[in-house]
Amino acid sequence: MITPYFLESFWGEKNNGFDVLYHNMKHGQISSKELTDFIRERSTIEEAYARSMTKLAKSAGNFSQLGTFAPVWDVFKSSTEKLVSCHMELVRKLQELIKEVQKYVEEQAKAHKKTKEEVASTLEAVQNIQTISQALQKSKEIYNAKTVEQERLRKEGATQRDVDKAGVKAKKATETYKAYVEKYATAKSEFEQKMTETAQKFQDIEENHILHMKEIIQSYSQSVNETHIQIGELHHEFVRNVENTSVESLIQKLSESKGTGKERPGPIEFEECNTAIATEGAKPRKRKPFGIRRKDKDTDSTESTEVEAANTANGAPPGYYGAIDIQNANVPQVDAEGFCIRPEGNENDAKENSFYSSSDSEDEDEPRKFHVEIKPVQPNNGTHQNRATIDELKASIGNIILSPSTSGQMRRNQSSDELAKPRVPTSYELTNNDLLSLDPFSPTLAAGSSSSVSSSAVPLPNRPTTPLTAGALVPPPRPSSRPKLPTGKLTGINEIVRPFSPPKTSDASPPPTAPLARAESSSSLSSNASLSAGNTPTVGTSRGPSPVTLASQDALPIAVAFTESVNAYFKGADPSKCIVKITGDMTLSFPMGIIKVFTSNPSPAVLSFKLKNISRLEQILPNQQLLYSDPSQSDSNSKDFWFNMQALTSYLRKASDQNPSASYYNVDILKYQVLSDGIHSTPLNMAVYWKCTDTTTDLRVDYRYNPDSMASPGQLTNVQILVPVDGGVTNMQSLPNSIWNSEQNKCLWKLTDISERSENEGAGSLRAKFELSSGPSNPSTMAVQFMNEGSTLSGVDMELQGPGYRLSLSKKRFASGRYMADC
Repeated sequence: MITPYFLESFWGEKNNGFDVLYHNMKHGQISSKELTDFIRERSTIEEAYARSMTKLAKSAGNFSQLGTFAPVWDVFKSSTEKLVSCHMELVRKLQELIKEVQKYVEEQAKAHKKTKEEVASTLEAVQNIQTISQALQKSKEIYNAKTVEQERLRKEGATQRDVDKAGVKAKKATETYKAYVEKYATAKSEFEQKMTETAQKFQDIEENHILHMKEIIQSYSQSVNETHIQIGELHHEFVRNVENTSVESLIQKLSESKGTGKERPGPIEFEECNTAIATEGAKPRKRKPFGIRRKDKDTDSTESTEVEAANTANGAPPGYYGAIDIQNANVPQVDAEGFCIRPEGNENDAKENSFYSSSDSEDEDEPRKFHVEIKPVQPNNGTHQNRATIDELKASIGNIILSPSTSGQMRRNQSSDELAKPRVPTSYELTNNDLLSLDPFSPTLAAGSSSSVSSSAVPLPNRPTTPLTAGALVPPPRPSSRPKLPTGKLTGINEIVRPFSPPKTSDASPPPTAPLARAESSSSLSSNASLSAGNTPTVGTSRGPSPVTLASQDALPIAVAFTESVNAYFKGADPSKCIVKITGDMTLSFPMGIIKVFTSNPSPAVLSFKLKNISRLEQILPNQQLLYSDPSQSDSNSKDFWFNMQALTSYLRKASDQNPSASYYNVDILKYQVLSDGIHSTPLNMAVYWKCTDTTTDLRVDYRYNPDSMASPGQLTNVQILVPVDGGVTNMQSLPNSIWNSEQNKCLWKLTDISERSENEGAGSLRAKFELSSGPSNPSTMAVQFMNEGSTLSGVDMELQGPGYRLSLSKKRFASGRYMADC
């Protein structure tokens, strides 16, 4: 039996023990849900780890099967697959445990609802004694005051009438005071009885709750422990398998499977030369060249079928080669040295017996003659250099374009005009070869889908395109400047892998001409109640070298901008009803001169960076066309990325072609969503109150600056609050002064900057009274706009990794998106 601690510890002068115990019971439900979330997150981590290990097992099976070490990979693969099974079994157990916890949460909610009904009488007793206690204290104060007043009048010699009048009041106060004392005694007795029963009930509920939670934790720890035991056994089995795979067995296996034979070469003896045979072999032999002519295929001839099959095996299409007629071949005479003796005869005979038969095209009736003229080498007189310099050779090699081999052979009767015609690429060829014409940012190109491009007209994209799709990219190895991180799943972050979708831009808008400057569009408060903050970084000035003077040996300057948008909806003054969503994007800016450095270097230094302080991020969406990352990274507060330099170079080159006068080019790198904690994540807390009658409308807006929502608190600038008011406003009075737009029926406040240094630490109220001609007004949604330069809500940051680049500028900002409040 546990000591009744609740019964002894929750009384007190103000009788607030019941309220504390009741809320403690409600916190039990929160703990149960949080335990469910914890187990679910552990299950997700185990499942992700199992998937990564599955990929590792497949890679072990795909490693080279050549060499003496090859059989060892089978041991690795088998052990890794068994390890995957262990972790997947743990996932299954955790999923079953989650179902049990969820069932307990539902039962707990029902039990709490029943308990609330049972302790309702205790709540009434608590409220009764609190009310009587306050009335008793007040009656006591009145009684003391009246008694003292009567005694004072008596001592000062006041008239008997005044003394009697004071005595009547004192007597009445005395009776009231005594009555409340009696009421308090009755209320106290009832309160103690109810509170004693309720305190014990609350303690029993907590005891059962803790016991149930411990049983869940015990099941959880048992499942994990069983998995660890299995993993330990697997490890010992792996060690035994490796020990059993001896060096001798590996050598023997290779010898048996790859051996070339056990017979050694035999001896060779010296043989005398036979002069008779040697003399006979020295006589000249007549060569019999073959005559080739085209001949229709005889389907009944076995010989032609075999010849055709042999020709087809060489890769030539059927009917390409003519048949070889050995019997009727024109065999020329040769002299003693083996040279051909030209036969005597007329030109017609020569034409008839020549290679160029009448079956060929008419323009080839005459044999073709070639004239070769070899000129002597020009002497080097010092004024003319025939030898190309190294730079000229490099330039020439760089301009050589290797044409892909064609699948078919060129016909002999194909004219030179046909060969000279430019070849129009088909949609398939354009999709696979004409990489610069592809636009991965086009909304019509979805991940994993094939796009068909017209062969007659290919429109030029509006913005520079990344030449490769996500599916075609093969991640290069991690740059050697950064050590390999330990294997593990990134915790706390759900990285979304899907095609990158930058904001839509106008067809006529060129790339930006300044670092981190993009078109920004926000609705005017005087014309639109829906306020949207621009999600683009502001213009910055790089401290790096001039874009024209960049050299390949310099550390290339890179600028970065983080821009975040906070969307919030406030409902009345209830903090629990506040809905918040925070998104952000990261943009890099490259100077114009970096394009020349990239294109002149076939292997530029890999640009890599670390995204830091990501523990508050819920999702990360990297640009899959440009970025690689390591999914096995285990650090929950940072993540490494590195660029596909070929795609980046192509992207920047395309941007330069479209806008050659720009000094800088911006590239959208990634987008992310920030974890929100309701109203605690909003920089400016809002509440609006309406009082509407037929003739007037009273409006009050309360606001409070929240520095805890920002990574580095800063002032909110350009604060504007817009409220639509209907009902036919004829007159308006406001404090502070606001602007009334009679055409749109909207009231606008423009406030100065808000920060901790503002009056009342950034808290205040806006008030307005509207006189109406056709009231009452209907409460509407209020819209708010503000921005901040120099800080973010997430605190995310970026750090360049490795040599070759330096961060010349870092810009941070956030602004309001759809920031609204209702009564």
